[in-house]
Amino acid sequence: MPTSPCGPTCLPRRGHHDRVGPARVALRFTRAFVVFLVGAALVAVLPFVPHDRRRVLFGRWFGLVLNAFGVEVVLRDAQRLDVTGPVLVACNHVSWLDVIALQSVRPMRLLAKAEVRDWPVVGGIAARAGTLFIEREGLRSLPAAVNRVAEALRGGSMIGVYPEGTTWCGRASGRHRPAVFQAAVEADALVQPVALRYRVAGRPSTAAAFVGDATLLSSLVSVARTRGLVLELSALPPWDARTVSDRRELARRVEVAIRSETEPALLRTEHLVAA
Repeated sequence: MPTSPCGPTCLPRRGHHDRVGPARVALRFTRAFVVFLVGAALVAVLPFVPHDRRRVLFGRWFGLVLNAFGVEVVLRDAQRLDVTGPVLVACNHVSWLDVIALQSVRPMRLLAKAEVRDWPVVGGIAARAGTLFIEREGLRSLPAAVNRVAEALRGGSMIGVYPEGTTWCGRASGRHRPAVFQAAVEADALVQPVALRYRVAGRPSTAAAFVGDATLLSSLVSVARTRGLVLELSALPPWDARTVSDRRELARRVEVAIRSETEPALLRTEHLVAA
């Protein structure tokens, strides 16, 4: 299974970023609690909401989650995500925030690890949004997952995936596994790379990274403490699987495109060491 070398030594050392005070942290968690109560109600009423309205509700709710934690999202070249038909959206993976931010700017079906289904509220909304869950304990489930993604693409869905298979800190990224790109080849889908970059005070930051043995709670606290956290999503030029019909070549092109967008700026920063 994919692994990442990222861990605590990749995270910002104490004092590197300006943090909000305890009162602001408490306020952010209070707002997040209210948003999650709204989400719980949303899960209950979604079966009665027309499908064409669900996308709007999903986007607004995920946007409220980001706002509650003080996270600003900037989307570049948004028109590339405003498409219909079979589209495989491939992103680099840094944090649990990646999923929420992507859904806030363009709600879509996602390929996610099975554990997400058990997350409070988020898991219920993810399931209602048509998320395709995959067991990560072994490779035997991978062919079935690829088949499910291909079937969903053939049905005209937009599917979001994270080809690295695990999170990295954002200072570097992992190799893109080609298996999921086979689904795009089989469905003659468009492959849309999206590069994610986190910044604090205008500089690249690993403050939001969800890596190593960190728990979801510790990551939530870290994000809530960070002042001025910005997530930039850049929709890069897409490829058509009908013309690039080799899954390994698709994986390579997406990986190179995303790295060209994320790593040059990040590699100019100092290596951050945890206190």
